[in-house]
Amino acid sequence: MDSIQFYLASSLEKVFLTRRPLKMENGTQLSTWRGAHAAVQLVCEAAPGTNAKRFAIDVQGAPCAVKIYEVENVPSQLAIRSDGAADDNYITREPGLFPDALPLAAEPELRALAGQCRALWLRFEAAEDTPAGTYPIVIRASSEDGECYACDFVLHIADAVLPDQKLIHTEWFHADCLADYYRVEPWSEEHWRIVEHFIAFAARHGINMILTPVVTPALDTQIGGERTTVQLVDVTLENGEYRFGFDKLRRWVEICQKHGVKYLEIAHPYTQWGAKAAPKVMATVDGVQKRIFGWDTPATGEAYRQFLYAFIPALKAALAEMGMDREHVYYHISDEPNADNMEFYQAAKEQIDPLYDDCIVIDALSNVEFYRKGLVSHPIPCNNHIEPFIEAKVPDLWTYYCVGQAVDVPNRFFAMPSARNRIMGVLLYLYDLKGFLQWGFNFYNTQYSIRHIDPWRVTDAGMAFPSGDAFIVYPGEDGEPVTSIRAEVQDDALLDLRALEALEAKIGRAGVEKIIYANAPMDKITFTDYPHDPQYLLALREAVAQALEA
Repeated sequence: MDSIQFYLASSLEKVFLTRRPLKMENGTQLSTWRGAHAAVQLVCEAAPGTNAKRFAIDVQGAPCAVKIYEVENVPSQLAIRSDGAADDNYITREPGLFPDALPLAAEPELRALAGQCRALWLRFEAAEDTPAGTYPIVIRASSEDGECYACDFVLHIADAVLPDQKLIHTEWFHADCLADYYRVEPWSEEHWRIVEHFIAFAARHGINMILTPVVTPALDTQIGGERTTVQLVDVTLENGEYRFGFDKLRRWVEICQKHGVKYLEIAHPYTQWGAKAAPKVMATVDGVQKRIFGWDTPATGEAYRQFLYAFIPALKAALAEMGMDREHVYYHISDEPNADNMEFYQAAKEQIDPLYDDCIVIDALSNVEFYRKGLVSHPIPCNNHIEPFIEAKVPDLWTYYCVGQAVDVPNRFFAMPSARNRIMGVLLYLYDLKGFLQWGFNFYNTQYSIRHIDPWRVTDAGMAFPSGDAFIVYPGEDGEPVTSIRAEVQDDALLDLRALEALEAKIGRAGVEKIIYANAPMDKITFTDYPHDPQYLLALREAVAQALEA
């Protein structure tokens, strides 16, 4: 065996430093569509004792733009849940270094290091006017002393432009974490610049709904604690009457609209896990800025009720004036209530219901009794508790996953294979789900937001959540977001979903399901029983592309 090898690996492989990935054979075809993308990894594997050497990378034959990213390994002290909950479909259960961050390569090169596998991630981005066709792609690696290697594959750009994404997709956007990490004043011009970069990134990756902090979100906050204030609505209290300023909210909406974010998700008006208290609300009272509500405010107390009855109508009117109609603004009550605090949730709902009479209200919860009792019309169950909601025929059903979804179901922890992330596209199609929620777009705090972290060094929220749960994007230099393997693979899942929907419009749902099940090793694909083999997903992409062209 040569001391240095270059070969390709699919986008569903994770290239660990000391673990050889499955090779992709030269000449393999990868399909995409005009206006879409495809990705492949170039791997450099050096045998023990090999002298270090740098290789410049050159891509030949591409009919479209090619972005080249470094596959950067980041640390994880908690690869699985702290209680050990896991199954057999993990790459590893051990802490260590994991390939995840994908900073854009300043100079496309790979360095051969003894006993290591290193990789680049190549994303081929076809424009809508890129000519359809089959293109042989050659990737060359050359050293200064003339040593040269070449790998090749076939990029097939199918003659179709996929329809826009129908799925409503939110990943909770934590504006406070951007201010904290970059050490800028919330809603300073620098903060706005950074926020826009991250919203633009989200929109490019299929996130078309943004959590909007009209008040500072009461999410993952220690009881009695606070998160950095990022309240978008200015509140003034004079002589017992409230006035509201919506200038910052208007700027936020304009940024979302500029980048194609269609939906706003209004921050929860009650605290998480039971709706027992009010979120932090800041106001100018007699000329002094102060906190007027928080953990010490009963959720259904008269003072907070008076605020809500002034605030919500004013907010709805302002959003309507900004062009955000009822169908594109979603509201909450409280996140993840359970049977133990159902009475608090019900009391909060009854208090705010008259204000929400013409609104779409969603909440993440996993006890179907909340739906059966009419406490929530649009529940969002986690994917390991979705079956009772499917059986109840909940209309316009969504799903979500987070730290709790560690056994059998899809998720995107570092330690899980990428196919476990991407299979969600197939499941979203098969179950005809309207939306998908995940709580961690950029949560750069420890659990309960007790302290801030550097996500390049701490990827598990202070050894609280398996790495990969709390964020999908890294904060880069100059306020630029850095993508991740998980973000890119999820992007492919959404592309799969759009392709399946496009094919359904041509051959019907039964025809699409026949293609989905053609190579599936089970009679019924569910959220706990689905194909684990990455080759299934790669073959499905080719079959769908071929069927669409036919």
